[in-house]
Amino acid sequence: MQGQSGFGDVEDRLKELSAEGDPLEKLAATVDFEVFRPVLRTALVRSAGGKGGRPGFDPVLKFKMLVLQSLHGLSLAQTSYMVRDRLSWMRFCRLGPGDTVPDANTLWDFREALIAAKALEKAFEMLDQTISAAGYLPMGGQIIDATLVAAPKQRNTEGEKAAIQAGEIPEEWKDQPARLRQKDCDARWTVKFAKAKPKENNEPQIDIAIPFYGYKSHISIDRRHGLIRRNLVTDAAAHDGARLREGLIDPANTASEVWADTAYRSAANEAFLAKVGKVSRIHHKKPKGKPMPKPIARGNATKSQIRARIEHVFAEQKDRMKLFIRTIGLPRAKATVTLANMVFNMKRWCWLNGRSVPA
Repeated sequence: MQGQSGFGDVEDRLKELSAEGDPLEKLAATVDFEVFRPVLRTALVRSAGGKGGRPGFDPVLKFKMLVLQSLHGLSLAQTSYMVRDRLSWMRFCRLGPGDTVPDANTLWDFREALIAAKALEKAFEMLDQTISAAGYLPMGGQIIDATLVAAPKQRNTEGEKAAIQAGEIPEEWKDQPARLRQKDCDARWTVKFAKAKPKENNEPQIDIAIPFYGYKSHISIDRRHGLIRRNLVTDAAAHDGARLREGLIDPANTASEVWADTAYRSAANEAFLAKVGKVSRIHHKKPKGKPMPKPIARGNATKSQIRARIEHVFAEQKDRMKLFIRTIGLPRAKATVTLANMVFNMKRWCWLNGRSVPA
């Protein structure tokens, strides 16, 4: 019968994890999470109630747990369990096997305080400034695009849907606060298109419409490093093109080109880019009822080679990070997506450090 594990056994196991390349250890070595402490502390001071009771958990610890949640697409309860269960997660949070771990309710209250104080937006900007100070300045122009992010589907009547779309609360919900708390009045239905395989090999692919419910993440990345520099969250039905003028352009980028697909091509956007000193590399639309002119088609193809880089960001967030809106309402959806964007930049920073010395 094996003896009980001791402190030395835990240390040996952690050394083994380090030898095999613990990614969380590299993340902790790259990102100094202490830089977020002032922002986190300010948010908690604003939300603090009466004095007394046990001292709260360290805000940096709780923020690291939200990073772990976003990194792996977990619920708050799953995150708390995994921190208690995995040695590498404990070490990342600077906890020992005998230390108390914040539970799901504690993490929920912490995240609500961050949302109320708009602390996550400030933390995103702080991370961007830190990465830029490390040598990864926004360079090479910028690429803009949006992706749909799913949320739990709502089962509402036609009358309830009409009231929600009009920006009103359905009458039957007003005297049912418990039910209202479970209803998302900010998410929207939209339609996304996907390519369908032809029945015969010689037939062209066709677009099929797929209903989608949730939100939309709009981002701008710099072409040189592939880091998210600007971000915005809307309901799923919001038009992509109109968002370009809502803070997605990064004035700090050292190059002037802006790449985007045809959804962003409009006279208003072209005028806006010219006004702020940017050069449009937005795809041209196909003329109605006419074939695409060959020079424009070649130009679009060249632009696509650059614009496609932003798809890797969305693939990373959805496939590996399992980005999904588990909460209700736009403010919480913004928090989820903003955290996902921060975590992506943290991972990208780690990769950039491993690939080369900062330019």
